[in-house]
Amino acid sequence: MKPPAEYYQRDLNRHPPALTPAYKTSVARSPRLARISLEQTVSEITGPTFGHSDIGPLDHDLIRNYATTGDPIGERIILHGRVLDENARPVPHTLVELWQANAGGRYRHKKDTYLAPVDPNFGGCGRTISDADGHYFFRTIKPGAYPWRNQINNWRPAHIHLSVFGASFSQRLITQLYFEGDPLIPLCPIVQTIPDTDAVNALIARLDMNASIPLDSIAYRFDIVLRGRRSTLFENKLEGN
Repeated sequence: MKPPAEYYQRDLNRHPPALTPAYKTSVARSPRLARISLEQTVSEITGPTFGHSDIGPLDHDLIRNYATTGDPIGERIILHGRVLDENARPVPHTLVELWQANAGGRYRHKKDTYLAPVDPNFGGCGRTISDADGHYFFRTIKPGAYPWRNQINNWRPAHIHLSVFGASFSQRLITQLYFEGDPLIPLCPIVQTIPDTDAVNALIARLDMNASIPLDSIAYRFDIVLRGRRSTLFENKLEGN
């Protein structure tokens, strides 16, 4: 059997360009000059590291980790998957963080002024560490869609933000996932910046009835691929792998 390749060349047609005027904030955020590649120092790649002692028993459970007077309102879901490398090998003991809006589409943030109410029992943040086989698991509320000031009537599809840490804080990748069947996905100006349909599909969590809990929670599966031609699209690494 041929051994796995050590390096997979980046697919230049998969990632969106930094400047996409239909997504208005990209105009201010996109660089005007060519990027510079900086080699990491020993201090950046050797620490800090993360362990199970850093994770609380309810950090992965957004239904319970902020609740004080009852359960949060909304559709109860399970989000699970694996963190993988470019050859589908598991990436174990990786810190995975999650943040999201509540069921009404509002974040618990002082600058979020959307008219949907704040849920007093939902904080919208969680974290966990992948197991020895790269598996991760969250229990949460399915977020709602919300309007945003891009054009006159643009709406963000329901989505959850994820970040994955390497061996140090300088090794962090950020992405967001959508949900299978959401009609707002193809209408979103941010999604429309991605030229590769396969890359868009890789950002969609798939319904997983086998992992659902009857009379309790629907499950969605989302695998995170860190490197390679078919890696998950990461918002803070658009220059490639």
